[in-house]
Amino acid sequence: MDWGKVGTFFCVMMSLTTIVGFVYDGDPYTLMAAVTFNMIATLLKLGSKRTLSAELLATSFVADLHLVPALIFFEMDMRLSLVKAMAWGAVVANIVSVVLLIIETVLETRDESWL
Repeated sequence: MDWGKVGTFFCVMMSLTTIVGFVYDGDPYTLMAAVTFNMIATLLKLGSKRTLSAELLATSFVADLHLVPALIFFEMDMRLSLVKAMAWGAVVANIVSVVLLIIETVLETRDESWL
C-alpha cells in the first residue's frame, strides 16, 4: 500500500467534501478547512513522480486558485454568490482530481499485474 497516495487521496476527498459542505451551509470555518486540506493535498502532490502527476498537480493548483480567492472574498464581505461560485470551481477541479487518481491507480495496477 502506498501511504503517500492514501494521504493525497484523503486530503483531496476531505477538501472536496468540505467544499460541498461550505456551498450547502456557507460556514466560513468550513471554507477555511477546505483551503487547508486542499493546500496539504497540493503539497503532497509536489514531489510525486507517478504517471499522471503533472495533471494531478495542475488540478490541485486550479482548486487552490479558486479556494484562496473565495476565502479572501468571503472575509472582505463580498457577495456570497461569488464566493460560492468560486467554491463550485474548486469542486469541479477536485472531482477531476479524484477521477485522475482513480485512472492512475487502475493504470498502475494494470502495469503491476502484467509483471
